[in-house]
Amino acid sequence: MPIYPNFYQTLSACPIVELRGYAAACGLKGRLYAYLDFAGPTGTARDGLAEGMLALAIEKKKLSTGQPIIEAASGPFAAALTLAGLTAGHPVVLVMPEDAPALRQETLLRLGAQIRHSPARSGVNGARRLAAQTAAANGWYYMDWLANDDNPEYHRRVTGPAIVQNIAREGRSVVDAIVIGVGSGGTVTGVGETIKAWTNDVRIAAVEPYESQALGGGLTGPHGISDLGYGFVPENFNAYVVDNVVAVNTTDAQRAAQKVLHTDAIPASVASGAVLQAAAQLIHVGASRSALAILPGRQLINTL
Repeated sequence: MPIYPNFYQTLSACPIVELRGYAAACGLKGRLYAYLDFAGPTGTARDGLAEGMLALAIEKKKLSTGQPIIEAASGPFAAALTLAGLTAGHPVVLVMPEDAPALRQETLLRLGAQIRHSPARSGVNGARRLAAQTAAANGWYYMDWLANDDNPEYHRRVTGPAIVQNIAREGRSVVDAIVIGVGSGGTVTGVGETIKAWTNDVRIAAVEPYESQALGGGLTGPHGISDLGYGFVPENFNAYVVDNVVAVNTTDAQRAAQKVLHTDAIPASVASGAVLQAAAQLIHVGASRSALAILPGRQLINTL
């Protein structure tokens, strides 16, 4: 077993497991696999992304040693960026609407982030504008993860090739569909472009909340699937590599997350449950014989 130079270097080696128990419990006639992309300190795929985007910014000379980083974020990416940034010696400033949940703000402050508020009425776009203005005024690096191509580029370089390497057998794929939840759009774009460059025999399915169907052109609204479905089509989303969009409601996502914990001991988050539910649905209706679900987060289990 190798000795790694730091913890983040271990995150690119995400395992793929077959969910035989879950498939049996759902009565599926096909095979279902999961790419477990949640081994980092926050328990989400955002850990690898934050570290990867920092590395790309340094590689491209957009980020200098010790330069403060500012980002408009308050969710899992905000936590992941805070830890990755501080570990690399960069102060992290997060901009969020003033009505962001107090507990979430407390958690981010404990992790070491600084917080600046934008007006609640201006929403996410207002936070992004303030982040850009503050970065320009102070010489800070604005990561802008929702529009920065370094987001899908990380997945073109890391996640996509890792998946191809593991699903390729004699030049063909062992799965005929890859199912990916959409938040920032980086994963589905980066992985989708990598897969389509390799073969057209694998379908790419994008998952969003049923209650907030921005990708499908439906109504958008509140939902309970954290880190998916931001209520708009992200700038990083490449619709040309997506073959179909699957909408999953919050209740089904929660049930799927609980079920896979019991059947396969996979501690899936609700967002991961949504992806699993979508993959199972594709197999159930005959749209896929075998599917790979990219699980973006784990459920935290308290132990006594």
